[in-house]
Amino acid sequence: MAGIDNSLDLPEEYQMNFKRRGSALIFNHEHFFWMLRLQARTGTATDKRNLTERFTELGFNVESCDNLNENDMMDKIRQAAEADHMDSDCFVCVFLSHGRDGHIFAFDKMVNIKEITDLFRGDKCRSLVGKPKIFIFQACRGDITDDPVTPVAGEDEEIEEVEEDTAMVYTLPAGADFLMCYSVAEGFAAFRHTKLGSAYIQDLCETLKHQGSTLEFTELLTLVNLKVSRRTHNNKKQMPCFTSMLTKKLYFRPKEE
Repeated sequence: MAGIDNSLDLPEEYQMNFKRRGSALIFNHEHFFWMLRLQARTGTATDKRNLTERFTELGFNVESCDNLNENDMMDKIRQAAEADHMDSDCFVCVFLSHGRDGHIFAFDKMVNIKEITDLFRGDKCRSLVGKPKIFIFQACRGDITDDPVTPVAGEDEEIEEVEEDTAMVYTLPAGADFLMCYSVAEGFAAFRHTKLGSAYIQDLCETLKHQGSTLEFTELLTLVNLKVSRRTHNNKKQMPCFTSMLTKKLYFRPKEE
């Protein structure tokens, strides 16, 4: 029987001491082509402003784009995927828009989210291999609204972890190191205030402001999930979620001068 590699007991942290923190792209969509029959997303400018401030504070080079059509948006995303990120810690991409069934809306048409993220896979974007690639989607993923329920106390269940042998020299799956953050679970609708912005981005930015440089990022997202879940919108609830393909712990500690 092969021995157990105890080095896997505690996850390592991502290396975050490259020259630059990295790029943060924000695609903000308030207005849409009239034939799509989509309502204007009043309040999204507040989300864009708050996100720009928070990610700038974390050291990112933030660029925002408003109401791009599908062709221009995809061109901008391809440019980001083809850029040299060798001196960057990570990459962030945010979409503020309408959404549906695994798609996000540009100004004039829907775009498959997988088509976007595939451009940053390790076999296509070599300079981000082994680095976090964070995608944040503030958009509806359906039209279902969630009802409030009363929690019931229960016993915690232990989860058994399975360890496998690893070699000293290793490779990564092309889809590793992605973090997909959604304002709402698949099939459900997200809530947005016409002046204060969306519930999810409000709580995300507030948490980033106070704990963005100290709390491990997936723990921060879990805290955001809790905050949003405690909100009530006309007796309806919202439950954000995230899918992590990260392989290490992620911190945005201040860079040393």
